[in-house]
Amino acid sequence: MGDAVLELSGVTKRYGDFLAVDRVTFTAPKGKILGLLGPNGAGKTSTLRMILGITPPTDGKVEVFGRPPGRSVQRRIGYLPEERGLYRRMTAFDTVVYFAKLKGLWGGKARQRAHDLLEELGLGHVKDRKIEALSKGMAQKVQLITAIAHEPELVILDEPFSGLDPINQNELEAAIRRLADGGTTVLFSTHTMSHAERLCDRFVILVKGRKAFDGTLNEARAAIPRTVKLESPNDLSFLRGVKGVTNVVPPAEGSTHWDIILAPGADPQAVLAACFEHNVKLTLFDTSPPTLHEVFVTLAGGDAGDAEP
Repeated sequence: MGDAVLELSGVTKRYGDFLAVDRVTFTAPKGKILGLLGPNGAGKTSTLRMILGITPPTDGKVEVFGRPPGRSVQRRIGYLPEERGLYRRMTAFDTVVYFAKLKGLWGGKARQRAHDLLEELGLGHVKDRKIEALSKGMAQKVQLITAIAHEPELVILDEPFSGLDPINQNELEAAIRRLADGGTTVLFSTHTMSHAERLCDRFVILVKGRKAFDGTLNEARAAIPRTVKLESPNDLSFLRGVKGVTNVVPPAEGSTHWDIILAPGADPQAVLAACFEHNVKLTLFDTSPPTLHEVFVTLAGGDAGDAEP
């Protein structure tokens, strides 16, 4: 497997007649953050369940640390499920200690890890409060801590940002970065593209159970046509004749925004030169690379489902 902590090869999952995951292949390198992206129903959770050994694949192979999922690798994995579940009448501190012990830490080590992690995520002042007395954001951070208290080598997070306010989202992002900086491999699923764009070293995009993309952000941007955004009171239809331009999308009603679609490798400066030659007045010339959300919408065939920018 080389430096791959996780490897999926042609993995398929069926539930009766429903095909949830269709021949998906990808790897997760050691110490990297891999985003598993797609709208709800794309097959993300089914894929995570197969990685964790909760359900077997219908076809294909999953290997974690070079072995099939199961008891032999369980203690090397931390998992934050999409469905949150903590013992509401336990304190935050006792909750973390309890889950750390379940993963094999001895008492003193478990208590020290609970103390350190609660302080690190800004929860030291509520460590003696019961879970039911914590805010949703605080409780979610406690659950993240229970997933990493035993210092796993692979951390799997299913929709970790769901329902969090922006401040708690930022704190959770910082915690994920610290994990990767310490050598932990992180795999998280999300339909919120902004988190993935900021955090991930690589992305796997699933669309209707199939892998639509696997690579870095720059590779994702290179996989779709580049768009130059122009604003002008003039008619820019003449740009269709410029070398490298494959399409010119006129403004919507009430707008002056034009999208100029370029062929791969085409130079955006050719568009600007053509505007100068035609004495066109421009109030915007934007050659910014596409966002991950724009990449996703293109790769999904225009159907982003509930994927959020």
